[in-house]
Amino acid sequence: MYFDELPLSDDILDALDSMNFEQCTPIQEHTIPLILEGKDIIGIAQTGTGKTAAYLLPILNQLNTGEYPQDAINCIIMSPTRELAQQIDQQVEGFGYFLNGVSSVAVYGGNDGIRFEQERKGLELGADIIIATPGRLISHLMGGHIDLKRVSFFVLDEADRMLDMGFYDDIMKIVSYLSDERQTIMFSATMPSDIRTLAGNILKNPAEVKIAVSKPAEKIKQTAYLCHENMKNNIIRSIFSDDKLDRVIIFASSKQKVKELTSSMKQKGYNVEAMHSDLEQKERDVVMRDFKNRRVNILIATDIVSRGIDIDDIQMVINYDVPRDPEDYVHRIGRTARANRDGQAVTLVTQKDYAQLLKIERLIEKQIDKPELPEGCGEKPDMKDSDTRHKKSYHSHRSAGNKENKRNDSRKKHYRHKNKRKDNKQTGKAE
Repeated sequence: MYFDELPLSDDILDALDSMNFEQCTPIQEHTIPLILEGKDIIGIAQTGTGKTAAYLLPILNQLNTGEYPQDAINCIIMSPTRELAQQIDQQVEGFGYFLNGVSSVAVYGGNDGIRFEQERKGLELGADIIIATPGRLISHLMGGHIDLKRVSFFVLDEADRMLDMGFYDDIMKIVSYLSDERQTIMFSATMPSDIRTLAGNILKNPAEVKIAVSKPAEKIKQTAYLCHENMKNNIIRSIFSDDKLDRVIIFASSKQKVKELTSSMKQKGYNVEAMHSDLEQKERDVVMRDFKNRRVNILIATDIVSRGIDIDDIQMVINYDVPRDPEDYVHRIGRTARANRDGQAVTLVTQKDYAQLLKIERLIEKQIDKPELPEGCGEKPDMKDSDTRHKKSYHSHRSAGNKENKRNDSRKKHYRHKNKRKDNKQTGKAE
């Protein structure tokens, strides 16, 4: 579907045209009309599928009608990280270029008192859209700098990531300041039970849209090297000697590993920088700007950049450590093969992580290629014992899970029939 087939204003379409956006992604095609109709939404789609535009375009379209208060905050967009909040703010600026008077303010932590004071003044002057991290927004609420009683749109972007980071109580506190008449829009890459609980607490009769959940882009060539821990650095050096790579993200499991690997690669002459939560906001901004502008070739990071960072030309993602959650694997490698480009994903797998790799393969419904180690890196370890132990555990869990699924199916059938009878009774239809 093309954007001009949607009921969007000419101003929005002009902005899209100026940015060379013509066709909707599936998540945009299915959610934009629902949001324009005023429905609460749960949107489930993997990273890189255009979720931000899926909610920004219809909200900007509505705010541009002039039917919303000029002296109120009309939209709150919650983001789990500062980087994503900045990116959303930039997209508001781009999509809203041809709109009259739709303003936005981004508020996020990790910066100095001068920035906080600038945010306070911006909030008190008023803005249509506030993009905020939960902790920072609560700080402004406690300071009396912001009134949320007339907010018409409340958006949770990367909701599963926010809950992973422990923001559930903060979100519910913010919700307590909002009007019950708001439209609530939740976007997430996954739908675990805690997301369902949150949705049940803050959304009203939501429409649910699921698009391509948990499947990496087809253009990503996925490889896993089975190795010992002490082989990893040699494998990485071999990868860079064999391929002409200058746009790479390496993910490690901890801040300490990021620091150690960055130091090691700098000593070897690689143009590399680190990204982790110990850096000050100004330092993180400089690193990301340098990486986007190609002054830095290799970014070594924790999962702080696994979602919501919009860089289209990443050639390769390397998982120095297997991610603890199979979903995180999808988010990490989703940094490459964006905007219809090709990409590569390499994962370094030790014996203790092999079972986790098998879980990833089950999730993505695909076997990842496991070639021999590059020349000079040694021989890959035997994973048979790890595989056998994992299969026994898997079949045991699967057997128990099948029993539980049968019980759940029985319960679902009971409640479907019960709800159907209730609906028929309310509408006066015979069963």
